[in-house]
Amino acid sequence: MGKPFYKRVMLKLSGEALAGEQGYGIDPQIITTIATQVKEVVASRTQLALVIGGGNIFRGLAASSKGMDRASADYMGMLATMINSLALQDALEHLGVDTRVQSAIAMQEVAEPYIRRRAIRHLEKGRVVIFGAGTGNPYFTTDTAASLRAMEIGAEVILKGTKVDGVYSADPKKDPTAVKFSRLTYLEVLKKGLQVMDATATSLCMDNNLPIIVFDITTNGNIKRVISGEEIGTIVKGE
Repeated sequence: MGKPFYKRVMLKLSGEALAGEQGYGIDPQIITTIATQVKEVVASRTQLALVIGGGNIFRGLAASSKGMDRASADYMGMLATMINSLALQDALEHLGVDTRVQSAIAMQEVAEPYIRRRAIRHLEKGRVVIFGAGTGNPYFTTDTAASLRAMEIGAEVILKGTKVDGVYSADPKKDPTAVKFSRLTYLEVLKKGLQVMDATATSLCMDNNLPIIVFDITTNGNIKRVISGEEIGTIVKGE
């Protein structure tokens, strides 16, 4: 791999991406594939932070729509993200990659508390930092947590790894006429209601001019391609 295009990046993974074909839980093969790609990226001296969703284990929004208290459901969702974070930490450390998990909810037996300066120091030392438990607040998604943490650590870009190879006008699996966008502005995403990140996360990126790249995480080597500046997926930025 040549010189990386980005020095410090935030990688946002959906929980569903970890479930693979089984649709729930953690597929060991997928988590190993992601960890192997992360190892390659770290070897190229790119500083990498991660936020993982919890949708493969528990979705707060779905539970609250069925009558559960929204705040309680969201806290359960945050705990689901911690399970994923610890699983990925384990997969990375099996490959010899130094990894730290920082949690927005105190659980000192399993993870460090989120401390911004400590996170930046870990990154400078070449460690991968995984931010678990979202923002620590209900009513906010892990997309918003990824945007927030990316600003705090000074990341140059958010890479959003999904099961599709970019942003489409409709769901490409259901609509054969769906068109893929290679570039979008933040305002287009908000006006069209496109499934890039939720509105809060997109607005946060827009206010701070932080680009978002949506790409297919399931194809091996894609994380490296994005970080070396290859134009894959969809890039969302200002005018």
